[in-house]
Amino acid sequence: MAEVRKFTKRLSKPGTAAELRQSVSEAVRGSVVLEKTKVVEPLDYENVITQRKTQIYSDPLRDLLMFPMEDISISVISRQRRTVQSTVPEDGEKRAQSLFVKECIKTYSTDWHVVNYKYEDFSGDFRMLPCKSLRPEKIPNHVFEIDEDCEKDEDSSSLCSQKGGVIKQGWLHKANVNSTITVTMKVFKRRYFYLTQLPDGSYILNSYKDEKNSKESKGCIYLDACIDVVQCPKMRRHAFELKMLDKYSHYLAAETEQEMEEWLITLKKIIQINTDSLVQEKKETVETAQDDETSSQGKAENIMASLERSMHPELMKYGRETEQLNKLSRGDGRQNLFSFDSEVQRLDFSGIEPDIKPFEEKCNKRFLVNCHDLTFNILGQVGDNAKGPPTNVEPFFINLALFDVKNNCKISADFHVDLNPASVREMLWSPSTQLASDGNPRGSSPESFIHGIAESQLRYIRQGIFSVTNPHPEIFLVARIEKVLQGNITHCAEPYIKNSDPAKTAQKVHRTAKQVCSRLGQYRMPFAWAARPIFKDIQGSLDLDGRFSPLYKQDSSKLSNEDILKLLSEYKKPEKTKLQIIPGQLNITVECVPVDLSNCITSSYVPLKPFEKNCQNITVEVEEFVPEMTKYCYPFTIYKNHLYVYPLQLKYDSQKTFAKARNIAVCVEFRDSDESDASALKCIYGKPAGPVFTTNAYAVVSHHNQNPEFYDEIKIELPIHLHQKHHLLFTFYHVSCEINTKGTTKKQDTVETPVGFAWVPLLKDGRIITFEQQLPVSANLPPGYLNLNDAESRRQSNVDIKWVDGAKPLLKIKSHLESTIYTQDLHVHKFFHHCQLIQSGSKEVPGELIKYLKCLHAMEIQVMIQFLPVILMQLFRVLTNMTHEDDVPINCTMVLLHTVSKCHEEGLDNYLRSFIKYSFRPEKPSVPQAQLIHETLATTMIAVLKQSADFLAINKLLKYSWFFFEIIAKSMATYLLEENKIKLPRGQRFSEAYHHVLHSLLLAIIPHVTIRYAEIPDESRNVNYSLASFLKRCLTLMDRGFVFNLINDYISGFSPKDPKVLAEYKFEFLQTVCNHEHYIPLNLPMAFAKPKLQRVQDSNLEYSLSDEYCKHHFLVGLLLRETSIALQDNYEIRYTAISVIKNLLIKHAFDTRYQHKNQQAKIAQLYLPFVGLLLENIQRLAGRDTLYSCAAMPNSASRDEFACGFASPTSRGSLSTDKDTAYGSFQNGHGIKREDSRGSLIPEGATGFPDQGSTGENTRQSSARSSVSQYNRLDQYEIRSLLMCYLYIVKMISEDLRPLPLSPPPTFPSCISSP
Repeated sequence: MAEVRKFTKRLSKPGTAAELRQSVSEAVRGSVVLEKTKVVEPLDYENVITQRKTQIYSDPLRDLLMFPMEDISISVISRQRRTVQSTVPEDGEKRAQSLFVKECIKTYSTDWHVVNYKYEDFSGDFRMLPCKSLRPEKIPNHVFEIDEDCEKDEDSSSLCSQKGGVIKQGWLHKANVNSTITVTMKVFKRRYFYLTQLPDGSYILNSYKDEKNSKESKGCIYLDACIDVVQCPKMRRHAFELKMLDKYSHYLAAETEQEMEEWLITLKKIIQINTDSLVQEKKETVETAQDDETSSQGKAENIMASLERSMHPELMKYGRETEQLNKLSRGDGRQNLFSFDSEVQRLDFSGIEPDIKPFEEKCNKRFLVNCHDLTFNILGQVGDNAKGPPTNVEPFFINLALFDVKNNCKISADFHVDLNPASVREMLWSPSTQLASDGNPRGSSPESFIHGIAESQLRYIRQGIFSVTNPHPEIFLVARIEKVLQGNITHCAEPYIKNSDPAKTAQKVHRTAKQVCSRLGQYRMPFAWAARPIFKDIQGSLDLDGRFSPLYKQDSSKLSNEDILKLLSEYKKPEKTKLQIIPGQLNITVECVPVDLSNCITSSYVPLKPFEKNCQNITVEVEEFVPEMTKYCYPFTIYKNHLYVYPLQLKYDSQKTFAKARNIAVCVEFRDSDESDASALKCIYGKPAGPVFTTNAYAVVSHHNQNPEFYDEIKIELPIHLHQKHHLLFTFYHVSCEINTKGTTKKQDTVETPVGFAWVPLLKDGRIITFEQQLPVSANLPPGYLNLNDAESRRQSNVDIKWVDGAKPLLKIKSHLESTIYTQDLHVHKFFHHCQLIQSGSKEVPGELIKYLKCLHAMEIQVMIQFLPVILMQLFRVLTNMTHEDDVPINCTMVLLHTVSKCHEEGLDNYLRSFIKYSFRPEKPSVPQAQLIHETLATTMIAVLKQSADFLAINKLLKYSWFFFEIIAKSMATYLLEENKIKLPRGQRFSEAYHHVLHSLLLAIIPHVTIRYAEIPDESRNVNYSLASFLKRCLTLMDRGFVFNLINDYISGFSPKDPKVLAEYKFEFLQTVCNHEHYIPLNLPMAFAKPKLQRVQDSNLEYSLSDEYCKHHFLVGLLLRETSIALQDNYEIRYTAISVIKNLLIKHAFDTRYQHKNQQAKIAQLYLPFVGLLLENIQRLAGRDTLYSCAAMPNSASRDEFACGFASPTSRGSLSTDKDTAYGSFQNGHGIKREDSRGSLIPEGATGFPDQGSTGENTRQSSARSSVSQYNRLDQYEIRSLLMCYLYIVKMISEDLRPLPLSPPPTFPSCISSP
């Protein structure tokens, strides 16, 4: 016998397998099939509102039908500057000759150009509405007597059992008690709290610094006086407020939400216990008052009844007014229905985009360095200072800078400080020169001003603000101390180290110093150094208690920055370094920058707000050398043009040209000519006590060293226009240090003797050179020396020049550029240079521009970010003006795409959003008949999307499409407003050709979303959302009927059989479009006349999902149709669809523009088909018992009462129904099949009722199984959300259209019973 298959073993009768398979097959074929919805063409919106203009204007609720006037506008916002005046020099744009420099200056001088959408705050999710709060401040709890008794017992058992002990403890953040500070500005401190019950039964909340409560309490709160505890989410996360009897509050904050909830529950229980005694005392009084109120209400009702029978008109009028007032009073304090929804009460800011801010200077970790005093152990009375305190007997000079040991580099410019008293400074002047009362030498040139500040105010600055982008503990503030050149460092430091007779030593040192200062006052020599750490940790906590190290004698062989960094790396290991200490004290403090700090200037000496005239105590910002990393870059917003020059080393030990070349001083000059009569430019920042700007700067001198090293930093203010003749000139001098101490009349040597020259042009290939260079040195300086820069030119030149040591590279230098108008990127420079040639009329070589555009793909990302607005604006100019070559727009768009993608990859896309909103201003093409930006960009996007070979570019364009759509939208808006096209009818604002381009762009995008979604999930989702946002913006700018057609075409690309991902895309698209700020007027909530035949056939046409309804109310009809289909799908898709509908209704409910009941009623009427949709799925909302009892109803009347519940009189409007017009007539393709009244709610697969004969159990199983196959059971969230939406609609709709409640009430899950 053949083996019986497992399948047939389970059958009740053998041989029925085929029969069962056939029945299953028929049931499957009879189930609901998801078919594509019929495409309904939207109405011609512009034509309809023109034809119905009279009807719309005469409608009392015309605000719901019309877009407001002046919906969009352009505003020019002044740049918010930190400085008192613009950082751009006067006539800066006129003086600039380079296109790149011109565009940079123009960018920094131009105000922000913003397109304002008046009601943009209403164009997002309901969480973005500009109302104070969607959540009610306090939702009253319904407490019944039996619950109250249980709770009281619970409270007393849980809390009172702990009488006299600690009830709860834990860490909380407590706000400072200061009535002058607003709530949001309070400073929270972390404290450990103990909630304790005292022996008398009262409760107290004590706070301590840590868990050890043995220490003194930092504060206590007596909870007897506490009347309430509420959350304060706006002030701080997990914050709550203890409200006290004297209208005072304590503000606390937990560290997690769970801890906050635990504290709230405990404190509320204590407050309840405290008030119970008071409640008990007043209970009888309250009951008496309630009885009196009840009797008075009864009397009032009797009075109203008697007034109805009265013929007295005044009494009747009074009665009606009283009744109306009572009705209004009953409505006071009622919450919005959706206030109780979990989505509204949940603080979810995930969908809210951060505010887009203009470009601004990056605020790094800043601190104030205040220089007070420097004293050594040799002190005395100097000059006329006989009565004052003793001072140093010779002048010293301090040079401060930040060094990063971790990254082995110097991270700030030098801050030069002169702390010498006036009597010591006089030693530096010649005997014939005296100082005036203002500290300036008498007979000097008249007072000059720098940015409105007198030079005398800038000579002796003692306070500097340093900033650090990347703080960590291995950053040191280094103070280098210099003195006037005298000789060997060891010889000069010896009196300070070995000081046996202070008075005698002081006189001797002072006498020598006077002679040295009078002869060599302009030369400096290194003397000592000290250092101190700045930060405690990587968070940037200042080490305010730190002190400088001892003053170490400067080693003449370790002068360079590299040597200092090596010494600092051993700073915490002093046993490894044997440094000689010079006794002395350096009093320099590091402080936090005060909030109200005034009289501060930038590193370019531009005054910052606030700044007082004639102030003496000025603070300067010291330039930070930001690490060249992309994450620290930001778009430049101010003019700055500094060059820092560093002479590093001169190798002169093998030269034979000069007999004496030992004490070598280097003089640095900046010149613009190499002619014989050329002079240095006055653009070098001077040192304290001297002029602010000078023509030259000297480096420190190493005594008797033929291979001297230098650490000096020369800061130069570069001119706006640089040319090929601008160069740095280095002149070397041998300085004679011999001093005539014997007072003889023997002629002394000349102080300085030239011993060589070196030079370096500033520009190479049009760019500033900043890398380390080694230069040859010449013995003379003939005219035209710039022509001898390389070996080839030296061989061919006829210039009479004598090189030192055979033109070997003897001088090593480097420079550092801090400029916001010059770039060192070769590709950016060449691109702008070529654009400038084209603008000047030069003959363009075919393909040359495309070559430079392609080279921009290799530009440095740091340069791209720093000059982002300048580069992007130039690309848009090229896009519109240079379109005579077919490939230029495509290549230009590809560079834009590369720039946008790089910004996203570095996480700096916020700069792109700032650019679009504030910096981007579409310019009119300079070429006649050229297309505008929005036209050209849309066309090139289509071309890129159709490039089948370059999938990488296509994917990038899809992923970052938001940028291009935003550019197009702003260009469209600017075009309408500036060309005054906004006043034209919408159909005439843009050409038919542009309409065609947008339609083609939409068609080009659709397959990438609906076909390639699995291949490129991120890209398809991004372009889906970006396109929706763009079309939403187009509804404000152009023909709305045309945009409706675009939306319709896009949605038609989806199918009900699509996977879950595409369904999510579709509803995300619809939600974005439906969030339009004028969504209600777009749906035209007005009556549309129906043809006579339709009025006779179906009185419910306007309130069902008919073609006419979906055409007249396009967006809401489209959304409801898609929701109708989604409800037959799986849980995830149903959840998405229901959430979109509910969020939209929540938005309507809280929209402050539509709060009048008539407006809300009109809005609710738009959603009446939702009621029918709900009724189609009523069996999926009810409990199992209700389903069976409903299915067993024998007559149609019961079914109608259950399904519809609407009153039958025709006066109820088109919503009324009778036994012959069931809701099965809703024309959405999925109405409940109805051939007679009995089967209207029974699925096709059901063949009987649960109570019919012996097969009742099998029938019930079959019916339930069939029901599940067609309509999956809705879960609690879905049921709750659908019913909330239903309640909103029936609550808001006007009285003459309001349906009766669903009856008989089904047994819904318990989750619905409470809000």
